[in-house]
Amino acid sequence: MKLHQLRYLAAVAQTGLNITAAAEKLHTSQPGVSKQIKLLEDELGFQIFVRDGRNLTRVTPAGQQVIDRAIRILREVQNIKRLSDDLKDEERGSLSIATTHTQARYVLPEVIKTFRERYPEVRLHLHQGTSEQIAEMAALDRIDFAIATGSESLFDGFSLLPCYKWHRHVVVPQNHALARARKITLKQLAAHPIITYVFSFTGPSSLHGIFAKEGLVPNVVLTARDADVIKTYVRLGLGVGIVASMAIEAEGDADLVHIDTSDLFPTHTTWIGFRRGGLLRKYQLDFIQLFAPHLTRRVIERAAGAANPAEVEQLVAGLDLPLK
Repeated sequence: MKLHQLRYLAAVAQTGLNITAAAEKLHTSQPGVSKQIKLLEDELGFQIFVRDGRNLTRVTPAGQQVIDRAIRILREVQNIKRLSDDLKDEERGSLSIATTHTQARYVLPEVIKTFRERYPEVRLHLHQGTSEQIAEMAALDRIDFAIATGSESLFDGFSLLPCYKWHRHVVVPQNHALARARKITLKQLAAHPIITYVFSFTGPSSLHGIFAKEGLVPNVVLTARDADVIKTYVRLGLGVGIVASMAIEAEGDADLVHIDTSDLFPTHTTWIGFRRGGLLRKYQLDFIQLFAPHLTRRVIERAAGAANPAEVEQLVAGLDLPLK
């Protein structure tokens, strides 16, 4: 049994039994992956995968146990490498972060600027996407950190630490009928076309549910992932925008009126997540504390070593989160 065989096995499992995708991920050939998995099965004396011709169709029960153990072994190997890297040079390495546009555009710039000044030799990779896309990258072990709001159930095997709270705000042009209102009702909002974020693909929209409780149906005419896009179409007069509070800039959005709707919509919590059971390097710990200063190094390290989400929840219970 060789370490590279376990890497091939894990890659196949993480790419949905797609040998071609696994080979691309590993920068090797498809026949090479198939051969090494077959050699591993021959050595073990049982099948890890059920096949239909050349295609893998499912994982056998014994095969699933092998895959689970292989992934744990590979993570420990990665931990040893990270420990070695830290001992050799704490100032060098790479950091891959997946997050939403709102975080990347409005929250992370100052954090990343400070981080780069502190660690100029660390290569940063910033990926943007929906929660579903971020979760896919996390499942494939392509990122070190995930930063998002909600969708916690998508991040199996990750420790999620709360970073800050935020509310939704309504934005309208200065000549809009709602521009002079300090407070608005859901009924007033439902009377206008609405432009807001793309809804989750994994369940019903929370926005629609909030209106439904009042017997209302929101007239959502346009959705986008990008708050800048939402504000652009608000400026064109296509509707009332609903955006995250941190997506409103005092100077850049001076031509728009924003209305606090914290009394209409629930408070949201943005979190940062990383794989449980992993070893965080010094610069990774520092990044988390730059992004969420209230998280102590002790809490972060204990969350990394937690056995399950319940342990993480106990660690962060009672934390006083800042409001953006």
